[in-house]
Amino acid sequence: IVVQSADLSSEPALRRVVAGAAGVVNLIGILYETRRQPFADVQGALPGRIAAAARAEGVPRLVQISAIGADAGSASVYARSKAEGERRVREAFPGATILRPSIVIGPEDSFFNRFAALARVLPALPLIGRGTTRFQPVYVGDVAQAVVVALQRDDCQGRTYELGGPQTYTFAELMRYMLQVVGRRRLLIDVPFGLAHFEARFLELLPTPPLTRDQVELLKHDNVASPGTPGLEELGVTPSPIELIVPQYLARHRAEPARAGRYPR
Repeated sequence: IVVQSADLSSEPALRRVVAGAAGVVNLIGILYETRRQPFADVQGALPGRIAAAARAEGVPRLVQISAIGADAGSASVYARSKAEGERRVREAFPGATILRPSIVIGPEDSFFNRFAALARVLPALPLIGRGTTRFQPVYVGDVAQAVVVALQRDDCQGRTYELGGPQTYTFAELMRYMLQVVGRRRLLIDVPFGLAHFEARFLELLPTPPLTRDQVELLKHDNVASPGTPGLEELGVTPSPIELIVPQYLARHRAEPARAGRYPR
């Protein structure tokens, strides 16, 4: 049973949703907060309430999707809320499995698709923090496999896994790769963190902010799996390289071949 909506403010409603389930997977998360949906509620308190409902209904397995970088001491509200969500899940459901992916890529991702769309209309793309932040993109299909394994294997209960792809890249390297795949030439402009933080003060006022100050804080730290922390390999999942995945779904963003009398974009 896949539940896409429910009355998350009601404990009885949460219990009805999870009642009789063989396992519960919490995928709820947001990239930016609003007055109606603050990080503290959506990613901090709600996971614990879902876990408590699952425990009360006798659900045997729970998987919490968190994020690499979850840290109670982080300067980022997002990262602190992810850590708080993990803490509350562990408190309510000690046997829960926590999965922390790096940036998740796939046909409907908000990373490569977002920047490829910007490359269609902008002459230049920003490299916040000079593009040195490292990422370990992980394919959504691999994350889904990890969830299935975590729901099936007894030895996954109570453990935390950090999920990353087979290779790490800087933000600048990912932007260059994306431009290569879509066949466009664009300037990549270094934007220091201080300037990005200033710009984000105004951008985060938009209904769907392209950048927030909290996201700038996140970009100050690498988003890669910690050494020694179990990951996809321990779950029996072979990480997929981005070179096999990204070109398939970025095809719609590719520039048209130059024709006679036209300048290439």
